[in-house]
Amino acid sequence: MSKTGEEYIESLRDGRTIFLNGEKITNHVDHPAFRNAIRTVASLYDYQAEHADRMTFETPGGKRVGLYWELPTTREKLIARGEAAYAWARQSCGWLGRSPDHVSAAFTGMMTHLEVFEEYSKDRAEALKNYYSYARDKDIYLAFTLINPQGDRSKTPSEHVKNVFHTLGVLEEKPQGIIVRGAKMLGTAAVLAEEVVVGVFNPLKEGVDDKYAVSFALPLNTKGIKILSRKSYEIGSNKFDSPLAHQFDENDAVIYFDDVFVPWERVFVYKNTEMCRQQFLATGADVLMDVQGMARYAVKLHFLTGLAHQLTEATGVNEFPAVRESLAELACYATNIEGLFRGLIHNPDRHNEYYIPNRSQLYACQVLLQSTYPKVIESIRKLSGGGVIMLPSNYIDLANPEIRDLIEKTQYSTLLAPIERVKLLKLVWDAIGSEFASRHTQYEMFYSGAPFIALSRVYEKYDWDFAKSMSRGILDSMDVS
Repeated sequence: MSKTGEEYIESLRDGRTIFLNGEKITNHVDHPAFRNAIRTVASLYDYQAEHADRMTFETPGGKRVGLYWELPTTREKLIARGEAAYAWARQSCGWLGRSPDHVSAAFTGMMTHLEVFEEYSKDRAEALKNYYSYARDKDIYLAFTLINPQGDRSKTPSEHVKNVFHTLGVLEEKPQGIIVRGAKMLGTAAVLAEEVVVGVFNPLKEGVDDKYAVSFALPLNTKGIKILSRKSYEIGSNKFDSPLAHQFDENDAVIYFDDVFVPWERVFVYKNTEMCRQQFLATGADVLMDVQGMARYAVKLHFLTGLAHQLTEATGVNEFPAVRESLAELACYATNIEGLFRGLIHNPDRHNEYYIPNRSQLYACQVLLQSTYPKVIESIRKLSGGGVIMLPSNYIDLANPEIRDLIEKTQYSTLLAPIERVKLLKLVWDAIGSEFASRHTQYEMFYSGAPFIALSRVYEKYDWDFAKSMSRGILDSMDVS
């Protein structure tokens, strides 16, 4: 039997420290800021258990865990993990970006290139291998924090002389492990996950920023870990007025490590700036975890495209030529992303005995993902007009007969009853215009890092020789004699 939703919920009753709205929260499972999102994740585990034949596999120890932990030793296994990610994404309509199959896939990707760690350090490679087995067998939900807090972005961490531990760094080395101090972001889903993985994506100067070049994993209730939550979009919401935020707000946080002890068996990179990058970019980590990202994004675009079509039907404009063009364009975005996702899992490269999506294709997907989302949102905004603004203030309005009578007189649609029209437009607004929606637009634009970084990866991995060979052939044939 694989992990159930109730087992997941109970695992979060761990006494971790979360700060929100001036409050120190130590029992967040039932807190109104987080309880619905936690139960949304629980429903994913229940779905996985109910469809174990296509969502799980059996570990060497005989346990059934999510396919995201399985090493892709065949093409079929790579395709199966992609289909499982797609099935899970459908349960949240693509609104949970850091569901449990994301960071776990990164660790699976590191294991496909274990030699990268072995060449760096036998001890760190052994720590990674043992932690992978441990986290896999318990099907642990992992969050990660790979970004340094912004501060002065013109400086590297060591150059912040007034606060050298603004960014997380090594404070002290001990025989049993290390003590770290400082902050990391973005801890997306840290309130939902069981453990956190720390790494570094920011540029670091070799020999100067070494103490910031660390990677490790810890339970989120470890002494000294403090989670500073951003504003909760779930708290104070209801399913009528905020149908998405009410259940899918996975939360983001700054995580502060207040002199936290990390045992050596949990340390994967130590004071090595190059290896911090290699951990993700020279292994299958970023590729496998972004298979989940592309599956989720494809589902989300289909959801938004369908929602846009429902909106135009309700307002009676779906057959207008200009509107049909806009809807067709949205359908093209969704179909193209779906095709790119399926191309990743059906056309892999082979590394050792593992089948890994092509990195050049993946990076191109990341660029398109970042650039497409704002266009989709803008298109639906144009289709919406003022209808998504002129809505009843709250579901409580419906309980007042006088107000409800006015709502039914003013919320007219030839297709929908007035209350059904209000429900549809409330959903549209929560997808494109609410604070929850704005967070998602910002999030998708930087899902794979800053756009210039994503583009530079495409430039580095693209096969320029192949592309130029054709023009060179013609150039060589251009005889002037």
